[in-house]
Amino acid sequence: MSQWGSFSYAYGPLVAVSAVLVLVAVLRWSHRSGGSLVSRRVQPSTPDDYGMLTAVAAPATFAQGEFDRQRLEGSGIRATLAMTNDGPRLMVFPEDRDRATRILSG
Repeated sequence: MSQWGSFSYAYGPLVAVSAVLVLVAVLRWSHRSGGSLVSRRVQPSTPDDYGMLTAVAAPATFAQGEFDRQRLEGSGIRATLAMTNDGPRLMVFPEDRDRATRILSG
């Protein structure tokens, strides 16, 4: 048997405590608040809260709005379907407003 010296009784507990501290640090890091990868639920707002985007349509349902948004995207117009306090609104940039209105009406 090899001799470890007079401090050999402290090595076991020291290694165990170090392992627990490392686990505590990893768990605190992985469960910290504010770092979620899951997006938050969308909060409805007024149509004026969307910066430069302007509303071009007020579809009756969200499904109809998504259909219209895809029609605009297919025509090369960047569009966003926003849930506002007044219901869904199809929003585009001001320079695309006239063209989007023509596509949606025809």
